[in-house]
Amino acid sequence: MKNKCAVILCGGKGTRLGSLSKKIPKTLVKIQKKEILWYIIKFLGFSGFKHIILPLGYKGEQIKKFLKKNKFDDLNIETHDTGVSANIGSRLYKIAHKIKYENFLLLNGDAVFNFDLKSIYNKHCKENSAITFLSGEITYPFGTIGVSNEKVIDFSRNLVFDRLKIRGAKKNYQAYNYTGISIIKTDLLKRYKESFLKANNFEQEFYPKIIKKYQTKLLKISGFWHSIDNLKDIEIVDEKNQKDKKYLNLKKLNLFLKKSKNKTFKSR
Repeated sequence: MKNKCAVILCGGKGTRLGSLSKKIPKTLVKIQKKEILWYIIKFLGFSGFKHIILPLGYKGEQIKKFLKKNKFDDLNIETHDTGVSANIGSRLYKIAHKIKYENFLLLNGDAVFNFDLKSIYNKHCKENSAITFLSGEITYPFGTIGVSNEKVIDFSRNLVFDRLKIRGAKKNYQAYNYTGISIIKTDLLKRYKESFLKANNFEQEFYPKIIKKYQTKLLKISGFWHSIDNLKDIEIVDEKNQKDKKYLNLKKLNLFLKKSKNKTFKSR
């Protein structure tokens, strides 16, 4: 199996975590005695993503110490200091030249999940999509990714009023939540990277351009995903994991993925 590349965005401050994020970067917050980043890296390695790039920002030195302490020996993990105040576009601009693969996985460093990334990545490559967005199972009236007649037509975090206007204008329109995980053709990243430095919001300015010009896909994920945005989220994930150990227990993860193979997602 060919190695794959993943970029984990982990430079933000995570201010909604209150006092926790004053001492450590958000991605090093612990759940079940392990850091969020530990779960992400372990799962990526398990899924065949052997090259991992981390554009660092807020308290980046702590992340470097974490990586040195944990010794993920079977993985090629690169860290790059991209500045504390840099936005996502600027961080990607600074590491774009490091991505040597035709496609790469882009994800936030503040969520835990356990769905079949291998199959999702292979499906993306087979269908030759410009971007494949991953969505949770729930359809939200005012979600981020707009789909009409099974085609992705918009990406927006606009106000409710704007979403209602779009829904009224399009037939069979549905809006899905965005997990913050996508697979992107690397050529697009390099082609548009100069504009990243000018972008105030990478997602709002880059994704709509690609959706308008290229073929993109939405995959609805049937599996566990939870973003850790505040202290309540930590409690929720802890509670779910106590009820069903498959969520964060890597020993049981292989069995979970085998059972869910070919049932993990639906195309949109």
